[in-house]
Amino acid sequence: MRKNGLASAALVLAILVLIGLVGVAVYRQLSVPGPSLPITQGAITPAKHDWLQFNANPQHSGSDNQENIIGAANVGSLQKLFQADLTGVADGAPVYLAGVSTPNGSKNLLFVTTRSGDIAALDANTGSQLWVQHQPAGSCMVIDTTVPCYTTSSPALDPNRQYLYSYGLDGYVHKYGVADGLEVKSGGWPELTTAKTGDEKGSSALAVVTAKDGNSYLYMAHAYYPIAGARKQNQGHLTTINLRDGSQHVFNTVCSDQTDVHFDFQAGSPKCHATEDGIWARNPLVYSPDLDKIFLTAGCCTLDQAKHNWSETVFALHPDGTGREGDPLDTYTPADFQKLDEASQIASSAPALLPAPPTSKIKHLAAQSGKDGKLRLLNLDNLSGQGKIGQRGGELQLITLPDNKPVFTTLAVWVNPANTTTWLYVASTTILAAYKLTMDGSDDPILQLMWQKAENSNSPIIVNNVLYAVHSGSLVAFDPITGNQLWRSNDLGNIHWQSPIVVNGVVYVTDENSKLLAYALNGKLEP
Repeated sequence: MRKNGLASAALVLAILVLIGLVGVAVYRQLSVPGPSLPITQGAITPAKHDWLQFNANPQHSGSDNQENIIGAANVGSLQKLFQADLTGVADGAPVYLAGVSTPNGSKNLLFVTTRSGDIAALDANTGSQLWVQHQPAGSCMVIDTTVPCYTTSSPALDPNRQYLYSYGLDGYVHKYGVADGLEVKSGGWPELTTAKTGDEKGSSALAVVTAKDGNSYLYMAHAYYPIAGARKQNQGHLTTINLRDGSQHVFNTVCSDQTDVHFDFQAGSPKCHATEDGIWARNPLVYSPDLDKIFLTAGCCTLDQAKHNWSETVFALHPDGTGREGDPLDTYTPADFQKLDEASQIASSAPALLPAPPTSKIKHLAAQSGKDGKLRLLNLDNLSGQGKIGQRGGELQLITLPDNKPVFTTLAVWVNPANTTTWLYVASTTILAAYKLTMDGSDDPILQLMWQKAENSNSPIIVNNVLYAVHSGSLVAFDPITGNQLWRSNDLGNIHWQSPIVVNGVVYVTDENSKLLAYALNGKLEP
């Protein structure tokens, strides 16, 4: 009897161990990042998340792994959820805030900035407009024309989820309550970002960074209106606003020794001898948490270190927008800058931060592209490779894109969860190309072309291991490793700088028809 009892106990113990092992295996399987599984009846509703600024994060990588509703396994089931009319063309990307307490209850909200200076809040589930604020051009006209001033900027949300920031055509960045759109007019708000509204264009999206010191900073960059033959009186610059106290710093990409100055036309005001410089990229900068620095690119038309002019240059600043003694902290300028300077060649795109392989001798990397059809791999710890600012050359790798065509878009970066390899996606005027960061025989990092597609795409994004890109008429989803098409819509209007976002089971994008389009699995919201 005792032997039988022991045998039975051993059998029960073995069964329990087996169940435990199976449970661990299942847990590990579910814990491994990978393509999303279709949502089934009775599944746990995933937590809601936000999309606070252009391309998802302060690195502006375009990569977001919080989404777990739409994935590779079910993206082919996307159908239109709604189409909403906007007050004008939104020539950028929306931002999104989940679970906002509004006068009409808790709502998921989308926010868009239009070319004409409006900022609108929409119900993210239905597309209905909740509120709108207007900051129109008024008497502001584009350089030497009768065309009203306009912006291609995108808004940004405060990390505290209480406030929204948008550029107005009066030359100020404005601050609004997210729930009701009421504007804050105290503590320095609205904040001046240009005193030359007809000359200096608000091209780039607003960006927000929370630095290592705990301060959050809002950034607004200026270039100029590209009007051929017009006088040019602009000085490209970055305005950095401390969201804690409203104080700001200004870094001018020409006459950078004149710090915290918004150049204007008034007699007796500070002046700069150089003009036509600008910060053009869709995202004005990227933030490296490891280095606690921001990196950005200036272009056209005067490079002169002695005069503190930084054209055709990738440069580093502190997160508060300051450099060192009126100059950047570090710089990279191509050796052939004089040829590139004729048309602001490398400033059409911002640097893209690339997580380095563990064996790489260089730990902080970035890729830089532009209108010259080239791709440059840079060492963020020593941009020129010569340990000081104002040098020429020094890139780790110089690649000609397969089509040798201009890049006006933001580069997207993705780390493959299956093997932690870093991938880079580049959209030129004719192709979408994928590169993988690998190592050469000397453990030096190099970018290797993996695939290319004949897609004239705007700034791509990678969400839950799916690559999304948009161009006139179509929004497309790709497998990021193979480039195989997973889904395509063909109901968009024309596209200029617009790019999509994917959040909480919905893909959102605007077009040149003043529309906001939303797509969900089977055309329905998940519960």
